Amino acid sequence: MNKLAFVFAGQGAQYQGMGKDFYENFSSSREIFETADKALGFGITSVCFEGSEEQLAMTEITQPAIVTVTAAILEAVKEKGVKPDMVAGLSLGEYSALVCSNSLKFEDTVRLVQKRGKFMQEAVPVGVGTMAAIMGLTKDQTREVCEEASIHGVVEPSNFNCPGQTVIGGEVEAVRKACEIAKSKGAKRAMELKVSAPFHTSMLQNAAENLWGELNHVNVSPMEIPVITNVTAKEVLCETQIKETLVKQVMSSVMWEDSIRYMIEQGVSTFVEIGPGKTLSSFIKKIDKTLNIMNIEDLNSFEETINKLEVLGYAKGSNSDWSNEGTWENDSVRVV
Repeated sequence: MNKLAFVFAGQGAQYQGMGKDFYENFSSSREIFETADKALGFGITSVCFEGSEEQLAMTEITQPAIVTVTAAILEAVKEKGVKPDMVAGLSLGEYSALVCSNSLKFEDTVRLVQKRGKFMQEAVPVGVGTMAAIMGLTKDQTREVCEEASIHGVVEPSNFNCPGQTVIGGEVEAVRKACEIAKSKGAKRAMELKVSAPFHTSMLQNAAENLWGELNHVNVSPMEIPVITNVTAKEVLCETQIKETLVKQVMSSVMWEDSIRYMIEQGVSTFVEIGPGKTLSSFIKKIDKTLNIMNIEDLNSFEETINKLEVLGYAKGSNSDWSNEGTWENDSVRVV
């Protein structure tokens, strides 16, 4: 059916200078950065362009920074008249997907994800929880590993990114024991990650509860583009489910591989990753090498991708109004 999907990056894709090309070359992108600065009450723009690695790695900074850059790039894409048939994002990227679908307003979203980052950081004291990437085991094998290691504490699957790459999270002793068990079952690698909390596990329940309180102050509109959620790897059926889904997402496994497979089943043959980095593109290639897979993170990749989309017939002309079209060595690891 040759449908087009946009996918959006999560935390971990950030780097100094991200989004600057678009700020300097598109007035609509510049407005996004200015809106974010005003909504947050500080210069997230200068952080994106000039912030140190340490500053950009702070969860409550990283999350609004990535959402801002992604939204700025999306504005430039809109000017080329390219509209996706469906959207999805890995963890934090799901918020960008909801902005793309016009279900969440950008200014509400950028404030919300800053608080989300703060809640996630504070949910588990530093040193209590951790995460690990497991390479070379199936999803079922990873679940078995977690079950066996659970006698040592909380340990659960956090991310199912692509075939052969899963992420687990939980209490430090249990996660380290799970790594040992994974290696005994034939895992190619089982390595602890440099993260500050066990994201997407039940240990984040306090963060989920705090997020629910913030979501009560956010307006949600009907989706103009179908959104595939991490929690179920299926479409969110109506706007009333969005808040509940975002709360569950904080402490539930990210079903990224299943989300991509579902979109393929629905006829998607072209995926465009929007935002910093190319990690999602690499995941999708490992799921199905026959797909058209592109990314947009700077002007060069923007021009290259737009040209390819025009050839494929997805670009509908400049300044298209989406609102009038109806509703309808190391592998990278992403966990939030």
